[in-house]
Amino acid sequence: MSLGRSALSMALRRICQPEVWRGRCYNPALFCTRFVHHPVIFTLGINHHSAPLAIRERVAFNAEKLHQALGDLTRSKPVKEAAILSTCNRTEIYCSADTPELVIDWLSQYHQVERGEIAPYIYLHAQPEAIRHAFRVASGLDSMVIGEPQILGQMKDAVRIAEESGTLGTQLHKLFQRSFSVAKEVRSTTAIGANIVSMAAAGVHLAERIFESVGQQRILFIGAGEMIELCAAHFCAKVPKQVTIANRTVERGRALAERFSGTAIRLEDVGEQLAQHDIVVSCTASPLPIIGLGMVERAVKARRHRPIFMIDLAVPRDIEEEVGELDDVFLYTVDDLAQVVESGQESRQAAVVDAENIIALRVQDFIAWLQSRDTVPVIRSLRDSAERMRRHEIEHAMKQLAKGEPADKVLEHLSQRLTNKFLHAPTQALNQADGDDRSQLQLAASRLFYLHSGD
Repeated sequence: MSLGRSALSMALRRICQPEVWRGRCYNPALFCTRFVHHPVIFTLGINHHSAPLAIRERVAFNAEKLHQALGDLTRSKPVKEAAILSTCNRTEIYCSADTPELVIDWLSQYHQVERGEIAPYIYLHAQPEAIRHAFRVASGLDSMVIGEPQILGQMKDAVRIAEESGTLGTQLHKLFQRSFSVAKEVRSTTAIGANIVSMAAAGVHLAERIFESVGQQRILFIGAGEMIELCAAHFCAKVPKQVTIANRTVERGRALAERFSGTAIRLEDVGEQLAQHDIVVSCTASPLPIIGLGMVERAVKARRHRPIFMIDLAVPRDIEEEVGELDDVFLYTVDDLAQVVESGQESRQAAVVDAENIIALRVQDFIAWLQSRDTVPVIRSLRDSAERMRRHEIEHAMKQLAKGEPADKVLEHLSQRLTNKFLHAPTQALNQADGDDRSQLQLAASRLFYLHSGD
């Protein structure tokens, strides 16, 4: 027979805190005040593996409203801690809670989507799988492009927002910090990021199928975030004829345009400028499309039906879905680009195996940390109890000395009283137990006090 950490911890409570236990029952009020119950870590969400773009965009969170959403989630539901990761490929809620079911209800209500519409696409992980999932996401193993580094920055942003919102407690803070360190270990000790095929590179590849030379085209980038910056770097490496950055904040757009020898325009001017560009790459945080069917129809007419290549990397989409039905428009979404990047996955499979082995070890480490937190209150209670006994006996011994009792007699008496008091609770628990209960307590006592047969 062997005892795991949790069983040993429970046995320690029973052996050393007999006033809590009476036979096979215990006093719940006393138990709860002394031993803290820690909620379980859950992860739930949808991603490019589980749901199509049409579903993902319906539950995506606007970055500007994440603080409000986190506050609403932790205020109105039994959720102790929470963080929300929302990207073009996934919407995930990491939480420390007693049950995840109400979180799914909250997600449905917050986005005003019937639960039945999104439930088939939602995945739910409880620890230890939730921990493994977080480590895999941070390391790029769960990304559309295996090993891509962008997700790590997005996860760090999600953690920062949760910290600012006051919804990140001890458990999730530790989980994310471990996730970041695991991602660093995976990237530095495996070839997971070698020869990576990025979404931006895939976009260039598709454009070269439509145009003989990207270098002869005029390109319009809509947005000025990290994804647009990556795409601009890849497309501008082909030295296009013209580069334009459209952004809601012109100053930010101008700063990015200057890096690529381009010009900046206001987002409101896209309709007027669209016909002048051959390639359009859009990725904003707009909750509604910013390029509609009518706008593109007018642009195509003005271009005399010369083809226009469009990439929509935003979730929710920046470009209305119907635009892709126009004869002279080649529209691709993030899911379309997945088919291009998939061909580059095989070369990284060996590195994936190495990365998964690292993650498996680190999950075990994190579980051990979580379990140690359950033991801390028990140890603290045990030490407090022993300290009370020690102080009481010291006071008794000092009184005996003050009465003139011989010091050697007082010390002998002190040691005997302490020994009896320290061993009273374990002895009582062992004597009152029977059957399998007694066997388990005897084994626990042997492990706790390093006893051996014949001692």
